[in-house]
Amino acid sequence: MLLDLITSRRVVFVGGKGGVGKTSVAAALALGRAWAGARVLLVSTDPAHNLGHLWDRPVGDEPTRLAGPGDLTPGAGTAGCVDGLEIDPERTVEQHLSAVAGTMRRLLPERMHAPAARHLELARQAPGTHESAVLERIAEAVELGEEAYDLVVFDTAPSGHTLRLLALPEQLTSWTEALLANRDRSERFGDALRGLGGGEETDRDAELRRILVTRRDRFARLREVVTDPTRTGFVVVLAAELLPIAETMEVYDRLTGLGVDVSALVANRRSPADAGELLARRREQEDRHLVRLRQQIPDVPLLDVPLLPGDLVGTEALAALADRLGPSS
Repeated sequence: MLLDLITSRRVVFVGGKGGVGKTSVAAALALGRAWAGARVLLVSTDPAHNLGHLWDRPVGDEPTRLAGPGDLTPGAGTAGCVDGLEIDPERTVEQHLSAVAGTMRRLLPERMHAPAARHLELARQAPGTHESAVLERIAEAVELGEEAYDLVVFDTAPSGHTLRLLALPEQLTSWTEALLANRDRSERFGDALRGLGGGEETDRDAELRRILVTRRDRFARLREVVTDPTRTGFVVVLAAELLPIAETMEVYDRLTGLGVDVSALVANRRSPADAGELLARRREQEDRHLVRLRQQIPDVPLLDVPLLPGDLVGTEALAALADRLGPSS
């Protein structure tokens, strides 16, 4: 059923409290869509990456093939595939700052190079640097998905970090708009003082404007995609326990406040009701928690995924989980 809910989406975020099985559900969704012939890019934004461990193979900062035609696919000859990518926060920040440094060296006079380098070194550890750089990579992954894939599935960091990231596109777009407006005022003032001259300074200003406009447009496009319910959905994975339920309700309110469509709630690793008194009592308690969740969020599909035996590692185990997310779930 969950696979049916995301069939028409081009981008799916899978999030929730830490330790509830987000990565497993994201990977199973990706594999399930690949069964149907979709080309899927599975992206981890969580600094504590688990895709490589889950698929039992190396996954890095560039797309790596995780499953292709013939990998436990129900139908022969399907063109579906899953490629995986783990965003490396340190490498992302380094690339981000290196690109900024190169731009500053081109745009600033030589006497300003050393102070600019010191400023960038301080910026490396400044609040927001990591989030901004990771958001750039998310935007790149969405753009890559539009060009080369049918679906991008994001395995996200725990809820608080992800909510901050999803709020950033609008904030950064507004901030860049303010920078552009300030530059426009500065340029008009400069033109009034020196006449309508060209020269190196005007060329520098033109390149800086181009960089700012490109950055603004990239974040604006990402914001547009993330808040379009026909293209993007958010799947919240949870444990049927008191604290995860409370956090899920808060996450739902924050996401809807940001304009993000919550497509489904997944109660993962549900205890069996017929495997002894202890688990039966636990199942009853889980049911009570889920009734409370359903009362608070009545209009979003709530799906049960049972506790499965063994370790969820490798394509075969993920296929068993994906089967639970399909039409027969």
